[in-house]
Amino acid sequence: MSPNNALIHRRSVLTRLAALPVVAATPFLASCAGPQVQQYAQEKPQLDLRTYFTGTIDAWGVFTDRSGQVVKRFTVVMDCSWNGDEGVLDEAFVYSDGTKQRRIWRLKAGPNGAYTGRADDVVGEASGQVSGNAFRWGYTLALPVDGRVWHVDFDDWMYLMENRVMLNKATMSKWGVKLGEVTLSFTRRTPLLATPG
Repeated sequence: MSPNNALIHRRSVLTRLAALPVVAATPFLASCAGPQVQQYAQEKPQLDLRTYFTGTIDAWGVFTDRSGQVVKRFTVVMDCSWNGDEGVLDEAFVYSDGTKQRRIWRLKAGPNGAYTGRADDVVGEASGQVSGNAFRWGYTLALPVDGRVWHVDFDDWMYLMENRVMLNKATMSKWGVKLGEVTLSFTRRTPLLATPG
């Protein structure tokens, strides 16, 4: 393959990756430039992940490509439950093109606001940290493209806005190249009885 053809092929693959139906929310968190989750330690309302992600949650989102153009819209219904430090987030996606997707996260709470998680299409273990009203969540997703599997990195931020509402913004990248962003709004169907902080 000539250098020009290789470049065209790579751009074509990136374009197809950017159009895939994937969402939220990487082990590279510590090495990323930019804000760190600890900077939000004093922000209110204080996020308790296990309290917020309990019961049924509705979400609405968009995927934008590198230019900022919306390429997909979607809705999500999440059924969330916890047994002690172990939680299950069962996510059902419906995309604007009619496709559907399901992802079941199995989370585990650790000390000092740390969380880990696994799902069938996640490579290895996801890791995250809560601080103040924010949660930074990182993982690598295995995505099938043209008969091959590509590993795409997600740097995922969530911010508790008020009792029922959380905003989520995730950046996805491959080979260090930004592919696009996912933006969501979560709303609990029932208010929290008490929001810490």
